[in-house]
Amino acid sequence: MPNYRRAFVPGGCWFFTVNLLERRNTLLVDHIAILRDAVARTRQRLPFEIDAVVVLPDHLHAVWTLPPEDADFSTRWRLIKTHFAKGLPKQERLSVVRARRRERGIWQRRFWEHLIRDEDDYARHVEYCMINPVKHGLVSLVQDWPYSSFHRDVCRGVFPIDWTGDAGVEGEFGEA
Repeated sequence: MPNYRRAFVPGGCWFFTVNLLERRNTLLVDHIAILRDAVARTRQRLPFEIDAVVVLPDHLHAVWTLPPEDADFSTRWRLIKTHFAKGLPKQERLSVVRARRRERGIWQRRFWEHLIRDEDDYARHVEYCMINPVKHGLVSLVQDWPYSSFHRDVCRGVFPIDWTGDAGVEGEFGEA
């Protein structure tokens, strides 16, 4: 088994990319209420702050800050994935390996994680979340995508409603 190296910094801030197994699927936006419930249930059990999030049809990006003395983001993602999968009917195709392990064929097993290093890194990753629907051609304006924390942040005065960002944000963000 591969030895995945992850940074575990109590109270740290991370950027994540989490993908569906079938990248042409639209489950995340088709069942956004189930995803929101999965996140809420997980946050009740294991709190964390959502600094930024964007949900696209087949993947999502998020920036989280964990509580002091807590670095367990993996359990949180496992719970979110599990709650979401349990809320869906069993209609997906299963590989022999997944069927043998009694796994659902909804999520990719792993996720991309990046420890935020400083304020510039934080800003770049939050902006990447906001601009991502434009980058993928889902909308032409950031404000037109309903499945992101952009609208919350506009209300908080973080972004103006007409913020356009930069679709060419540089960096590694866990997307193929």
